[in-house]
Amino acid sequence: MLMLGLIARRVLGGLLTLLIVSVIVFAGTNILPGDATEAILGQSTSPEAVAGLRKALGLDLPAHERYLRWLAGLLSGDPGVSLINRLPVAQLIGPRLANSLLLTALTAAVAVPLALLIGITTAIWRGSLYDRVANVTAVSLVAVPEFLLATVGVILFAVQLRWVSAMATPSVGSFTQALQNFTLPVLTLSFAVTAQMARMTRAALLGVLDSSYIEMARLKGVRPARLVLHHALRNAAGPIANAVALNLSSLLGGVIIVEVIFSYPGLAKLAVDAVETRDMPLVQACAMIFCATFMLLVLVADICSILSNPRLRTR
Repeated sequence: MLMLGLIARRVLGGLLTLLIVSVIVFAGTNILPGDATEAILGQSTSPEAVAGLRKALGLDLPAHERYLRWLAGLLSGDPGVSLINRLPVAQLIGPRLANSLLLTALTAAVAVPLALLIGITTAIWRGSLYDRVANVTAVSLVAVPEFLLATVGVILFAVQLRWVSAMATPSVGSFTQALQNFTLPVLTLSFAVTAQMARMTRAALLGVLDSSYIEMARLKGVRPARLVLHHALRNAAGPIANAVALNLSSLLGGVIIVEVIFSYPGLAKLAVDAVETRDMPLVQACAMIFCATFMLLVLVADICSILSNPRLRTR
């Protein structure tokens, strides 16, 4: 019951946070200069035509009324209609969201196992040459922004060497075609995420390895690998799950940059295009999806921390 209460509290806190985020997203998109009428009619149109189009699109209503209508539609699964092409927002988002999830899943499949392997092995051989080289490399990769990695990758591997394509598409017809389409985007996203995740995994394990029961096991002659894998890793599962979830949520910012640079038809590219045309229902829906994904990953990390806590399990 205690664990269920803690989980329920986290879920309610996440829902309240999403409600606050919806207010911020709606207010932020409405204070942007210009609106969809300028993108549709142009800046040289008459004020009467602008006023008529604003009334037809519902942009002349008070802000609080538009927010309540938008929130009600969002809760019912209908985020509205695009102001530019008059298509349902859900219809526009569906394929793009699937493409972004594919890119994120491929990045996670590469980054998470590699980061856990590096983090665990550096904790086992703490202080060794391998540990020092891995830490210096991780810090260097974290300091390099995604747009710089993507630009250098395009110039080197796509333009100069011509090993891969500079344009990324979600097509996975064959293995060779998938490598051509996803190598640069996945590697660009994986570098910083893997480095940060490995450092956080190592820090979580080292925090457990400094505890008294680990010291007792070490005095009994337990080997370092068994000490980490069978004793420390179990109690560090919660912090490691937090590290994985937080770093996967940080992919959202990198995905926006990568999709724009590689012209990948994902959700982030759709949001950037919607901002340029002031298509606010589309911008708001994309922003809420990004925020909800971040909150979901953080919630999963909190639940994993609660379930992996032995003191809560035995109460």
